[in-house]
Order: sequence, then structure tokens, then C-alpha cells
Amino acid sequence: MPSVTSSDGVRLNYLESGDPAGRPVLLVAGFKAPATSWKPQLADLENAGYRVIALDRRGHGDSEIGPDDAHTMDRHGADIGDAIEALGLLDATVVGQSMGGNSVWALLAAGRATGVRDIVIVDQTPKMLNSDDWAFGFYGYDASNADTYFAAGVPDPGRHSLASKGPVRVARLLKAMDLKAAKAGFTTAELALLNDHARRDWRPAISATDVPVLFVAGRESDFWPCEHAAASAALAPLGESAIVEKAGHATNIEQPKAFTSGLLRWLAR
Repeated sequence: MPSVTSSDGVRLNYLESGDPAGRPVLLVAGFKAPATSWKPQLADLENAGYRVIALDRRGHGDSEIGPDDAHTMDRHGADIGDAIEALGLLDATVVGQSMGGNSVWALLAAGRATGVRDIVIVDQTPKMLNSDDWAFGFYGYDASNADTYFAAGVPDPGRHSLASKGPVRVARLLKAMDLKAAKAGFTTAELALLNDHARRDWRPAISATDVPVLFVAGRESDFWPCEHAAASAALAPLGESAIVEKAGHATNIEQPKAFTSGLLRWLAR
């Protein structure tokens, strides 16, 4: 797998396919998800003539973990920017799923929008903590448990069980994420990143963004109300939102045809 080197010396692997001269689409997966989780989208994007790059964030997939103090959202945002620069991407659509989406906001909050044409956020609320001014955070997460809720990993809100998704959607998840081979539990680095992710508020970054943004939510999102997409789009000067029916948090995997069709329409604007 090819790689680039981040500004702090970490090797970041990526997948590249499609037309090398095509407009670039940079795919950034979520927490514990590898670049290969975008396989359901690759063929359609390639056939449409795009240059497709799927990035393994540090500590994910085949990328290096990096220093002990580098497991932050800001560093993950910087890594995306480093990849854009190293690969010479111009006029790129950056697609971030779950935590990968908020890593994109970390990039833009740092003032590194160079090369970014537009953004697609896939089922990720910009503020995980529920509060009086934001009711679209992680189910059950509020000021009363802000210091402990994610201490041991990702809580299960009990909204949509794996079994409730049905055999087809479960098979898609297993194939894309290789859940059978996934390691149980969370590393120290993963917990540090998860807890930083949980505490951040990216709404100011959204409000300051001058590029078009599409917020996509799964109707049956496992972690937060799907209305987060419309609420987030309302914050963005050039924001739009879409709901994918019969899809949970892994929207692009659970309903690949519906998600990819919407993504291609967005790209063709």
C-alpha cells in the first residue's frame, strides 16, 4: 500500500484508484475503521472518472500509530492536510465518515482549507455532548457524565442492535469492516483519541466554512438523532443535508447504493 509521511514523521497509508487525472475524492473513515471500509463506493467513483484516495488515519488500518501525545483530533486533522499536500490534491471533495468527518473540521479549524473544493460528512454530529443549545449529541451523553461516559470505549445506547439491521446489512458490515477479525477492546491511543473527540465542538468551524458541505445521516443512526444532519447544515453558509433510509451509523456500508448515488449527484453539481 502506498503511503505519505505526516509533518511529525508518521507513515500514513492510503489506497488510490481511478483516473489519475480525474478530480480527486479523498475518503476518510471513522473510528477503528480502515480505508478498505470504503470499498462499496470505489467502483462507482472510479467508473465516474474520479481520482479516488482512501486514507488510513494514524493508528487505523495499516498506518503507523505515532507518538503517545499525538492521539488528538487536531493531529488527525493535520494528517489530512499533510496528505492533501503530499498528494498534490487540488479541487478535492473530502468525505469523512463518523470521526473522520470531525477530523475534517479539525483541518478547517486550523485554517488549512487549501485544495478542498467541498465536504461530505457521513453520520457525524459536530458536538457529541448534549446541551441546552444542542440536542443532537450522543445518546445519553451530557454534563452529568462528561468525564466518564467514554472512559472505557464507545457506549451502546441500545437504540438499534446489530440483529435489528437484518442479515443483508450485517453481512455488508462484516465484509467492509472485517468485524470477525477486529480486535476486542480499545488501546490507550484509541481511548485518548475517542475522549478528545467526545469533548470537542466543531460548530464554529462549520459556521466559518466557505465551501459547500453535505451532511448525510442514516435514518436509524445508532448513536445520535438523524436530525443532526439538518441542524448541522443550518450552521453552514453553504450547507445541505440528506437522510439515507434503512441505514444506521455506517451509512455508506449499510446502504451502499443509496449513499453512493447521492454522493455522485453531489459530485456532479
